[in-house]
Amino acid sequence: MNINAEIIAIGTEILLGEITDTNSVFIARQLRDIGVNLYFMTSVGDNRGRIADSIRVAMERADIVITCGGLGPTIDDMTRQAVADATECELVFHQRLLDQIAARFSSFKVQMSENNKRQAYLPADAIVIENPVGTAPSFIVEHQGKLVISLPGVPREMKYLMNESVIPYLRQRYQLGIIKARILKTAGIGESMLDEAIGTELLEASNPTVGLAAHNGQVDVRITAKADSLEAAQVMIAETEQVLMGRIGEYVYGYDDDVLEKVLVQALKEQGKMLAVIEAGIRGAITGAIQPVDGSILKMTHVYDHPENVREWLQVSTDLSMRELSIAAAQRLRQDSQTEVSIAVVSLPEVEEGADISEGTAVTVSVGELSRTRVYGFGGQSDLARRWVSMWAMAAVWAMLKG
Repeated sequence: MNINAEIIAIGTEILLGEITDTNSVFIARQLRDIGVNLYFMTSVGDNRGRIADSIRVAMERADIVITCGGLGPTIDDMTRQAVADATECELVFHQRLLDQIAARFSSFKVQMSENNKRQAYLPADAIVIENPVGTAPSFIVEHQGKLVISLPGVPREMKYLMNESVIPYLRQRYQLGIIKARILKTAGIGESMLDEAIGTELLEASNPTVGLAAHNGQVDVRITAKADSLEAAQVMIAETEQVLMGRIGEYVYGYDDDVLEKVLVQALKEQGKMLAVIEAGIRGAITGAIQPVDGSILKMTHVYDHPENVREWLQVSTDLSMRELSIAAAQRLRQDSQTEVSIAVVSLPEVEEGADISEGTAVTVSVGELSRTRVYGFGGQSDLARRWVSMWAMAAVWAMLKG
């Protein structure tokens, strides 16, 4: 059965950037795993009219609308009334719900305030979702063959109700299959080259689907299969993965939740090699990634505030470009540490991410007599720049060790 859903995250604090909407991500993954398609995710502020409009629009294009947030006791918690407006019904008071809310407050030895009575009002004919881990009752409303499911915004409560109530309800209601995903994590190859290596027949296939996601110097290849059972989905994924590995296997460093820094440390250990790192102006991005995994793999580290400190360490003139400085630092570091593997990063800490100058950051990785260098137009001021540089450097070392 082909079922579509839409998620609506409610809260002005989301639109103001005060909090990150992690709830929608969690709900999306839960829907994916039971075979429900998700094509839209919406964020809307605490406004009754706009919330209701968002629900109406969602019901026009989805079978299931899941709202998250706005079920609290305060005046700006408007989801209950907005759902009633969108589904053309009235709010109805439930004494049993109020008794449950009062009992929960009593168990905490806290006096329930008068405004908590708002939470006992639900749209008429709503199916109540009991909330044993919080005070906000949740509910399901059916309207013209569509479902509106309203969950609290507190992540702990939302996750509990999604797992314990919503997913079982949807499985039973729609006799759902599953959607299973497998991620191949690649390094040492760009997105466009990876796209070409995989081929259009796989990238345009409908089931399983194959998609690319480039981020922070690496590219993920996601295989997604939709089937009636987990076993059938796994067979479909395995067949596609086998074809992919034949085409891009040399670039695959891990799967699903694997992280590059752990894989790199393991590769160094397997080859009996250690790593030396020098970083300037980028606040120890690489050493900060490696040390929590296994700091013993680091033979020598230097972390400086500015590339000028590296010039002083090398005792070289200011005529060297950033590229030349990183190359010289990587070579000197290998000599001093007597290791085969080194990474040198020099970055102008005062340069912003979007400055796009000719040489804001340079990184050189060296394995034996081989080396690779890359220059970026941004400096080391932003966390994104730090992550991008560290990921590229670790990916390059991993690829050189393997190749």
